[in-house]
Amino acid sequence: MASLSRDARLVLAAQAARAFAYGFGAVLLGTTLHRRHLSGTEVGIVLAAIVAGGALMSIVLARSGDRIGRRRCYTALYFLLALTGVTFALTDRVWVLVLVALAGAFSTDVVDSGPFTSLEQAMLATEVSGRDRIRVFSIYNAVAGAGGALGALAAGLPSLVRSVWADAPGDSTWFLIVVPVAAVGLLLGRSLSASVEVAPSSHTDSTGLARSRPIVIRLAGLFALDSFGGGFVVQAFVAYWLVTRFGASTETVAFVFFGVAMSQTISFLAAWKVAQRIGLLSTMVWTHLASNALLILIAVAPSLELAVAALVGRTLLSQMDVPARQAYVMTLVDPSERTAAAAYTSTARYLSRPVGPALAGAASSVALGLPFVIAGVSKAIYDVVLWRWFSRVPLPDDQLS
Repeated sequence: MASLSRDARLVLAAQAARAFAYGFGAVLLGTTLHRRHLSGTEVGIVLAAIVAGGALMSIVLARSGDRIGRRRCYTALYFLLALTGVTFALTDRVWVLVLVALAGAFSTDVVDSGPFTSLEQAMLATEVSGRDRIRVFSIYNAVAGAGGALGALAAGLPSLVRSVWADAPGDSTWFLIVVPVAAVGLLLGRSLSASVEVAPSSHTDSTGLARSRPIVIRLAGLFALDSFGGGFVVQAFVAYWLVTRFGASTETVAFVFFGVAMSQTISFLAAWKVAQRIGLLSTMVWTHLASNALLILIAVAPSLELAVAALVGRTLLSQMDVPARQAYVMTLVDPSERTAAAAYTSTARYLSRPVGPALAGAASSVALGLPFVIAGVSKAIYDVVLWRWFSRVPLPDDQLS
């Protein structure tokens, strides 16, 4: 097995730093907006701007990223991330927060799927091929999960400091931690070699796609369906369900989510071993389909212990889909289409996911466990259709078909 290239290690290091910042910021953002006394409408506008900014910037990169240069775009995003950290630390003016959020460099999620990842997936796919591609994407996602978890844990630092220093800075000031993290990412991005770039193809159109346009459209639609189903069972709802259904304590829920986070990292790392045996598409479909069966079973679990066992088992299986999916998309499209393909498929997932939580509330009023069933069925439909559409589509340069 080939060792990671210098560029791949630089991308992984930048991803680790950024994941820490996102994990830290995702927790801090909610408390900061609350303590600044923003109304519910204003908070919703800011959060919507962050989501919209990620989607808009991803589309910009899809259309122009390779022409401008991946390294230039990558370092520019880290500059925007630093600007975002400064802005969220120093101002409470909603219009300023919204304007900076629309730059697309921040994320409401611990592990993001925005413009940074579109570039990183394309650059990593350029660096490796064949069996090494799924290995690198497995490590890439595990690094993101671990970095985000550490960042979320570090978000408790402001409260800890205030407990021993009465005049410690408020939560918002701690957003300045994002600045040195972004500086690290910027320096790492500037250190990347020219081999991560790709010459723009004369065959691609204004969308950044050519031969693979029908494939990307299909995949984006399917990934949107999968993400829509996942939106029904976000962690906030799972926590609510555990407390309401079984009377679980806050400490128990925290322990469960720690176990889920560890299972997620294990699943990421296991993906490349599984894909070596059964192939990328099979890893995406069959591990995911089995996880959806467990997801449905959670709804009817008779005890907290069995519900948690099903939840952890589901996570161990479901997250293998993530690196396999990224490697599959990067392998299926032409090199000149990778940035665009990553951007469009990630954006489709990003935009469809927020719909689920809103509908989950309505579904749970009918039956408390109904969101788990809807999520499992929706995601199972995705698996079946994905297999039906792509099981006979050859992978151009991969050994894991």
